Amino acid sequence: MTDIQTPHQLLHPASWKKAVGYANGLMTEGRTVWMGGQIGWTGDQVFEAKDLVGQTRQTLENIVAILGEAGGRPEHIVRMTWYVTDKQDYLANLKGIGEAYRAVMGRHFPAMTMVQVVALIEDEAKVEIEATAVLP
Repeated sequence: MTDIQTPHQLLHPASWKKAVGYANGLMTEGRTVWMGGQIGWTGDQVFEAKDLVGQTRQTLENIVAILGEAGGRPEHIVRMTWYVTDKQDYLANLKGIGEAYRAVMGRHFPAMTMVQVVALIEDEAKVEIEATAVLP
């Protein structure tokens, strides 16, 4: 199935349970944009949000801002790797994180991986996200 708004083809075996909030795989062509791990601080490197939901939203906004420098939009993102410092905090805030995600990214769900890590380099950071995009 091809998404009308993007040149991506979703890869999902017909016999598998539906993926919710992510894609198992995407196939695409175009110019690749690799974005290093972004955290929930502003462009001035200030953590305005102390909570995971707020930091997640800021992190996603940072990714979209970097992608915009290449002329890209959220629907061009094909892969994200999320690093969170507290799995239980993430699970307890799924609704707010989902709302923040949709507010920034819309209803575009690329291939994603999430892992819990002991810590991030910036002590205040609760989440770090790497992203890869393919521009048509």
